[in-house]
Amino acid sequence: MAYDEELAERIRDLIEPGPTITERKMFGGLAFLVGGNMALAASGKGGLLVRVGPELGGQLVDDDAVTTAIMGSREMTGWLRVEASHVDDDTNLREWVTRGVEFARSLPPKT
Repeated sequence: MAYDEELAERIRDLIEPGPTITERKMFGGLAFLVGGNMALAASGKGGLLVRVGPELGGQLVDDDAVTTAIMGSREMTGWLRVEASHVDDDTNLREWVTRGVEFARSLPPKT
């Protein structure tokens, strides 16, 4: 499944443009990077993949619309999969974009 291009466009509208914001096709989706660190992606499996860090990740999982991301057979601590239905609303999408971007900005930039 290809990523949702409409969702990617909505994400672009919410991320403040700047020289440290880049996009890259990864994992069958479209990733948004801040300073070279992945913040979130319009997932090729639908919905979002959001990087929030290990501390916050455990608090946000609700086993329904928000789950810990799994790549292959490995659970990705600090990464969350957010169902598409949970980000149909721009307010909810903005919250997830903000979480991902804030976490990526907290990391040292990659060169």
